[in-house]
Amino acid sequence: MTPTTVERASFPKLELLRIMLLSREGDRREGILMRQGKGWFQVPGMGHEALAAIAYHLRPDDILFPTYRDRALMLARGMTTREIALDFMARAGSSSDGRNMPAHYSSKALNVFSVATPTGAQCLPATGAAWGIKLAGDDRVVLCSIGDAATRQGEFYEAVCYAIQEKLPIVFVVEDNQYGISTPTRTMLPMRLQVFDEQWVTFVNGRYVNEVYEKSGAAIQKARSGGGPTILWCEIDRLSSHTSADDHRVYRSAEEIEAMFQRDPIKLFAEQLIAEGVLTQEQFEQMQAEIVHEVDAIYQEVERVPLPDPAHVLEHLFGEPPATYKPLPLEPDHEPTTMVAAFNRTLHAAMETFDNIIVFGEDVEDPKGGVFGFTKGLSTKYPDRVRNSPLAEATIVGTAVGLAAMGYRPVFEIQFIDFITPGFHQLASQIATLRWRSKGEWKCPLVIYSPYGAYLPAGGMWHSQSNDGWWAHIPGIRIAIPSTPEDTAGLLWTAIQDDDPTLFLIPKHIFRVRHQVNEYKPVPFGKAAIRREGKDVTVVAWGNTLELAFQAAEHFEQQGISLEIIDLRTLVPCDWETIEQSLAKTGRLVVIHEDNRTCGFGQAIISEMTSVPERFNLLLAPPQLVARYDVHIPFCPELEYAVLPDLPRVIQAIQTTLE
Repeated sequence: MTPTTVERASFPKLELLRIMLLSREGDRREGILMRQGKGWFQVPGMGHEALAAIAYHLRPDDILFPTYRDRALMLARGMTTREIALDFMARAGSSSDGRNMPAHYSSKALNVFSVATPTGAQCLPATGAAWGIKLAGDDRVVLCSIGDAATRQGEFYEAVCYAIQEKLPIVFVVEDNQYGISTPTRTMLPMRLQVFDEQWVTFVNGRYVNEVYEKSGAAIQKARSGGGPTILWCEIDRLSSHTSADDHRVYRSAEEIEAMFQRDPIKLFAEQLIAEGVLTQEQFEQMQAEIVHEVDAIYQEVERVPLPDPAHVLEHLFGEPPATYKPLPLEPDHEPTTMVAAFNRTLHAAMETFDNIIVFGEDVEDPKGGVFGFTKGLSTKYPDRVRNSPLAEATIVGTAVGLAAMGYRPVFEIQFIDFITPGFHQLASQIATLRWRSKGEWKCPLVIYSPYGAYLPAGGMWHSQSNDGWWAHIPGIRIAIPSTPEDTAGLLWTAIQDDDPTLFLIPKHIFRVRHQVNEYKPVPFGKAAIRREGKDVTVVAWGNTLELAFQAAEHFEQQGISLEIIDLRTLVPCDWETIEQSLAKTGRLVVIHEDNRTCGFGQAIISEMTSVPERFNLLLAPPQLVARYDVHIPFCPELEYAVLPDLPRVIQAIQTTLE
């Protein structure tokens, strides 16, 4: 499967008409199958077919970020009806092996980025891909489609702003069918509200093939020649219900529907070609009949294709780690050092070793070098690869997706993990699902790093969160929480070389504590460290709470009781085996985490150790969890420490297991 479209001065009219008819008949056939109970869900693209003309200006190496009504555009790009049918019927061998929904197109071979359902989710990744093209210095372009209702998503504005700011080679195609499901959008559309300066917007009557072809060609050529982005505002009609779960006759009158069909782009284009003498009425009818037979045969054949094997549904969540990692080219410091210094030195070494690393975040450029100094000196040495971001976390996280898809290795900073919530959509919808939903075709190797945690007085609600339970709950993201300079360097070095996304959380309370470093080397994910050996109680902790574990060990040592302290280092993957082996010695378990108690990762550890009979049988006492109370973190230091785990509560939990 290779792209069939190339940039050209004209387009083959009969070929395009045939593609439009194939798209329409595919939609019609799927509607029939839905009524026969042979499908689960359908997203039709009826009325959007003329947009396929855009494909004739695109080269095989251009990148497309489509939306779910782009069936005709995908056919023009080189996707086949059979491939689309496999997706519709969720059959084995489809683009996602049944993981993603129908019309959620994906093809690495065609440079079609995998569609995610949340509207507008493709815009920031598309902008990141366009940034990657600009960094590469070539003349590829990115095409990003979006529905009209979705242009009210904040991420659309962020994407357009960044594209204009950086003069990126991207064309946004707004497919304005004037409805968001049942809601008319004419009074809501930012182009109608004149939100954007007219220099960035080109209006297109998207029902007419020639107008689509001419105006999209100008926009694509502008992007290709370095002129920056364009919003192609294409007014069209949605000639069907929103999806198979909708009935547009509920909110559209019969007269409105009839009027739309008089503007049917296929009808208009066929009439044009007949008037031009390119096609006769008889030839048009014969073409329609042939396509009906062709599409029917394809869907009947696809019906016989087996469903995906459930035994493989857990595959492609993560990739395989490299067989070996490049050595970490750092010599230990002569004096004790901090996690911040180790992070900075490792990032310097990584920028020198790997020329595809990009650093992006608020205030990361010199002279500031990040509010905590993580990036000090980097922008001076690598000005093109270390950039200050706007104050827009969704832009930081979303552009990382597109850059990673283009072969770069983003190492992007969120200033405090508390602030990631505007970027949570991209983290959960795109980053975490991309490899899995494309069955490994697309991947997202990146590092999002951030200071995290409390025990730093006066942080308050939005500078003190840890939220381990949030991150661990999302399949597809690895989570590292180092507690020493060696592990900070080793885990970061490993994360940069792995092919999966990593959330790298650096505990603020201890990241300036000085430690003597003996050796810097790559640290594998999923391997906990035993920080102190003992025989009476296993204490599992990570990040800031390790300090409490050590204080408790000193307390109980005076009573002749020894604690075994396990530092998880990574929550995902988690080293269950080391915890189990420790329990085989001690029979007692205490977990300390600073996240709130309910649904925190500590509860997951206790569940894992009690739900497996072989592990449960090791226990001599009920496991104990010491966590933040289920309340927000206050600004007043006295109140903050009152809600967080503290030494008396840890001692009491350990004492409970001993009793």
